[in-house]
Amino acid sequence: MSKTVAWGILGAGTIARAFVHGVGESDLARVAAIGSRSVDRARGFADKAGLSDAECHGDYDDLLANPAVDAVYIATPHPMHARWSIRAARAGKHVLCEKPLAVNHSEAMAMVQAARDHGVFLMEAFKDRCHPQTDRLLKLLRDRAIGQVRMITVSFGFGGGDRIDHPDGRLFNPALAGGGILDVGAYPVQFARLIAGVATGRPFADPVEVRGAGHLGETGVDEWAAATLKFEHGLVAQVATALRAPLDNSCTIYGSAGRIHLPDPWLNSRDQAQPGQVIVYADGRSTTHDVPAQRTGFGHEVHVASRAILEGHTQSDAMTWDDSLGQAQALDAWREAIGLEYPCETPAGFPTPLSGDPLETPGSQTQSMTYGQIPGLDRRVSKLIMGCDHQPHFAHAAVLFDDWFQRGGNTFDTAHVYGNGHQETLVGQWHRSRGVRDQINLIVKGAHTPYCTPEGLTRQLSISLERLQTDHADLYMMHRDNPAVPVGEFVDVLHEHAAAGRITVFGGSNWSVERFHAANQYARRHGKRPFTVMSNNFSLARMVNPVWKGCVAASDPETRQYLIDHQVPNLAWSSQARGYFVSPTGEGNEVWKVGDAWDSPDNRQRRDRAFELAQTHGVSAINIAAAYVLSQPFPSFALIGPRTLDETATSLPALGLTLTEDEMAYLDLRE
Repeated sequence: MSKTVAWGILGAGTIARAFVHGVGESDLARVAAIGSRSVDRARGFADKAGLSDAECHGDYDDLLANPAVDAVYIATPHPMHARWSIRAARAGKHVLCEKPLAVNHSEAMAMVQAARDHGVFLMEAFKDRCHPQTDRLLKLLRDRAIGQVRMITVSFGFGGGDRIDHPDGRLFNPALAGGGILDVGAYPVQFARLIAGVATGRPFADPVEVRGAGHLGETGVDEWAAATLKFEHGLVAQVATALRAPLDNSCTIYGSAGRIHLPDPWLNSRDQAQPGQVIVYADGRSTTHDVPAQRTGFGHEVHVASRAILEGHTQSDAMTWDDSLGQAQALDAWREAIGLEYPCETPAGFPTPLSGDPLETPGSQTQSMTYGQIPGLDRRVSKLIMGCDHQPHFAHAAVLFDDWFQRGGNTFDTAHVYGNGHQETLVGQWHRSRGVRDQINLIVKGAHTPYCTPEGLTRQLSISLERLQTDHADLYMMHRDNPAVPVGEFVDVLHEHAAAGRITVFGGSNWSVERFHAANQYARRHGKRPFTVMSNNFSLARMVNPVWKGCVAASDPETRQYLIDHQVPNLAWSSQARGYFVSPTGEGNEVWKVGDAWDSPDNRQRRDRAFELAQTHGVSAINIAAAYVLSQPFPSFALIGPRTLDETATSLPALGLTLTEDEMAYLDLRE
């Protein structure tokens, strides 16, 4: 193993110079390469920094391809962090990324997933997390020097001087994700989360509530802002940031038996070792703890990251992946509270995946998917189908959908009622911005109760297609049935829309097998197009009680036999029983408990057997549950609803499982 980490620097700016100084303070690191917008700019940076031996690149990809580079420090503007972290991970390079890790949680999620997929180190660069001053503070808190922590006040802001003489610069440019919250407000937020975590016996804590206020200036970014973070156990933090107001830039922690004050929590000196100071006020007296430091904040940061890399770690305890993801969510909530959205978070400003590579064909980068066929549909259908019912905004949806497409997923399921149309709008914005409509299947569902009539179906279909920015649904599913309407009336209107090209194939979701069969008998008698697909609940755990009124499962013997006899494809919703198979007891994802829909003695036995087979196959129990759905003797597809990229990635191993008939019978309690 090498004794030093050879660092490449992406972005030859001011903060990169401080990083170079920090590298010089660690015997575990050296600078091997500089990347900038031109070779001349990179060489000029290297000459000023005294890096005569560093290779200079005028293209970041060239630096990532340099075999002499072990790791990269990303010092670009905020919106470029995700792209170059992802590309670095793909190139097998470890990453130390300047704070904030990403513009938002969605980008951070993609960066973490790239590091996980490629087995590389990734750390968000908060230098105060690596300084001995913070270690001393945390020890005092663990020793209850001020009793139980109850409130935190912490700030980081500046005003005046050269920084505000350049209103067109990075800090005030929304296209570069400017503003105080991301640039320096991130510091007090992560510090408060760290303190709140230690105060409650954890490495960090995420706020349960974020309320914020701020001022958006002429360019549209926050020039000063404050927020209240509420944590569990009543702990409250007040954080503040500014670009046009010189704040005191300190931290005070109030406990049940005193307070702790840090005059300088950020230790911003870039060229000399800066000792820390922690002052404790308790028992009627003050105690000052002077904390010596061997390095600058950047030096400590470089040393911590380099040591972790040399020891073979992909994360550092100083700032773990989960910590960074929680940090990004807190910053998102603060920005949402003041109405700050960046251009790079909108469809127009986010036209390609975060890596910068355009989408080509499903699975062109990571082929993980298997496919099936649905009669009447020319394009194959991915055996796992992306459920689009929970994405909060375009940035999150785009990251999930890009990844799905890149992994081979080509089918997306949504409905007129999901999010009052918001989900259909997001799907439409995504495929339109990516130009992939002709490569994907859109499942459109409508006619949900109480609008389950031919007239309601037609009205909702028109609205859905407009939201989805398309002229047709590849698969149209009636979301509910209405037994009060003669089945032939539904067949007639669906046939009409299919003949007009607004629908390619259609079927019923939450339809009984009797009504489904009656619809097709009517269609045959009258020369109309039949129902060719069903979308009822089907999973290893039978649905004990309907999740909502009108929900129908396909797990009863009669429906299952009908699907086998007629080879009707079923698009199984809640195919993994809403997390019932996440743990042996069901703890950890408890959505399945809502309405007592899944739990029963026989389902617990199925879950036990799924965990048993999971050990045999070296996969998770949810993979066994999904493989059970996909291994049926009729065309079976599984709708899944991943909230994160990790949930997507950990669902895919089900596609590589082939369960034997004996294993299927064992899971089904038939033996």
